[in-house]
Amino acid sequence: MSAFIEIYTDGSSRGNPGPGGYGVILKYKSSLKELSQGFRLTTNNRMELIAVIIALESLKTTSIPIKVYSDSKYVIDSIQKRWVNSWQSKGFAKKKNKDLWMRYLKIEKQFQIEFIWVRGHNGHPENERCDILAVEAALGKNLIVDTYFEEVQQHED
Repeated sequence: MSAFIEIYTDGSSRGNPGPGGYGVILKYKSSLKELSQGFRLTTNNRMELIAVIIALESLKTTSIPIKVYSDSKYVIDSIQKRWVNSWQSKGFAKKKNKDLWMRYLKIEKQFQIEFIWVRGHNGHPENERCDILAVEAALGKNLIVDTYFEEVQQHED
């Protein structure tokens, strides 16, 4: 049995911006949980990042190490190369997704997280399943409003 929680994530946007969604798989020992949600108007990068945030926020413990698997170079590089920390030190000046990065930075301190990049659409079972969840959510009928994107960020471009 694994001594860590596995998190698989993916985001999708049907147009950029357009309707979007995320998919998450959480695995620990023999337990598996899937999460997904669609948004009325958003971007792919926002969905990739919110998938990680929602996964972390859904955990009931902070004492078990976590491995996050994502096909998003945007998310992985921003965290592993510490770009997000530089952006934060500069008040996220002219950076997109400030709301989500601030939300991520607030929660990530609670966990011991290792990020692992996986090649998307390359037969990785959990990544493929997350992609299906994200696309289905983006195409679904219960799309919620990505308030920050629609009210603030979209108008900054």
